[in-house]
Amino acid sequence: MAQFKPLTYLVEVAKIGSIRKAAESLAITPSALNRRILALEEELGAPIFERLPRGVRLNTAGEILIHHIRTQASDMDRVRSQIADLAGVRRGHISIACSQALLPYFLPTQIQTYRSEHPAVSFSVHLRDRDAAERALLEHEADIALVFEPTRFADFHTLMTVRQTVCAVVATDHPLADRETVRLRECQQYPLALPLAPYGVRFLLDASAARLSTKLEPLIQSDSFEFLVAFGGAPEMIAFQIPIGLPEPEALAGRAAIPLDSRDVPPGLLYVGHLRDRTLPVASARFADQITTTFAARYDYD
Repeated sequence: MAQFKPLTYLVEVAKIGSIRKAAESLAITPSALNRRILALEEELGAPIFERLPRGVRLNTAGEILIHHIRTQASDMDRVRSQIADLAGVRRGHISIACSQALLPYFLPTQIQTYRSEHPAVSFSVHLRDRDAAERALLEHEADIALVFEPTRFADFHTLMTVRQTVCAVVATDHPLADRETVRLRECQQYPLALPLAPYGVRFLLDASAARLSTKLEPLIQSDSFEFLVAFGGAPEMIAFQIPIGLPEPEALAGRAAIPLDSRDVPPGLLYVGHLRDRTLPVASARFADQITTTFAARYDYD
């Protein structure tokens, strides 16, 4: 709605931290944008930005205002979605923050399934692991989060958690390829391809290694699981991934996925949920229902 537009300008300034750069992004002049800010500050009776030598930063009043703007925009999206649903149009937009494991296989399939029934619904998918996912919800950048082993979720309403066993990914001719499960110390006898520390799989592996009074020494590290799993097909190399991040067994293409023994590395938890006390737009709520139904059919869950 038109009355929200000037307020969205403030969100852009707060995100970029510069009136000049925000004006470029918004295709208006810096002086015009500054006048809008000054007029709003006069109306509120308080400044909302600290003017710094190299830009601007929200003060406490500004933080309150930006939170209000984001909440209002989110509520308007929900109202639009509900009205469209009443009219039978089934329009809407769904924004998702998720761990990397959800990107290659699970979410593309789920989005295609949803859009086959609701083709007017659009999606945005943001890679956000652990603490970044909660920030995305708080800033209304995302409606739903699907995160493996989050660091904290104080403002998170959990719809479901599912257990995911960490798997060693190896070539089919690897010495460990025919095992039903594998111990962590056995994996350490071979070259390791590991994700970086912020990721949930690495967190579980490092925590387990510390508990076993050992340390993992990766030959290769990366923030791309697809890159790492590709190395799982290299001679004697071992990569790691959770089941939701792997293709079906017949599509592993010369690789095998072997669960790590739970005595060494217990299963991690994959969370799906949304911001606490937020009512999701109709489209997002229905997609969340689809996700939880799929999880319930495939995995052990709470």
